[in-house]
Amino acid sequence: MQDRPPGQTAFYTLFETPVGLCGLAWNERGVVGFQLPEDDTLAMRNRMAKRFPGICEAPPPQPIQSVIGDVTALLQGEARDLSTVPVDMDGVPDFDRRVYEVARSIPPGRVLTYGEIASRLGIDNARAVGQALGRNPFAVIVPCHRVVAADGKLGGFSANGGATTKRRLLAIEGARRDESPTLFDLIS
Repeated sequence: MQDRPPGQTAFYTLFETPVGLCGLAWNERGVVGFQLPEDDTLAMRNRMAKRFPGICEAPPPQPIQSVIGDVTALLQGEARDLSTVPVDMDGVPDFDRRVYEVARSIPPGRVLTYGEIASRLGIDNARAVGQALGRNPFAVIVPCHRVVAADGKLGGFSANGGATTKRRLLAIEGARRDESPTLFDLIS
């Protein structure tokens, strides 16, 4: 996706969004990670360095700038489809990859349960789906916040802020389980 200095394989940038300072990491194949806000900029940089050893902060190339624009717009409540953002799942276990593919099919404003994803995968193990989503390095781009528990509760969320952050992301999207139109449906 970009010419890179010798020896560099991955880069990241920090950017402001309506929910706070976020981070995006990429390589020549696509996005390798997304980071929801931390308490401060130093904590965010430390988190990125820990998640991606040897990563280098760099200005984003045009394709990554477009992803940042779409993520920022989505976090402002605008309808944006992130399902076509290229993500590099090299090193992601096959099961997790399959879970992420189903999660990426959930449109803004909608949710699925852990059990519904398990069913779509042909398994009877909602817990395994939850564990895979807990390892999701692409939060928001792979919208794990759109997966909830069957009992109407939110379920877990491993990003900073936990369930509060998940609730906030779902509120921004006006998410619901029923089939009535959402704001995103009316705009399309």
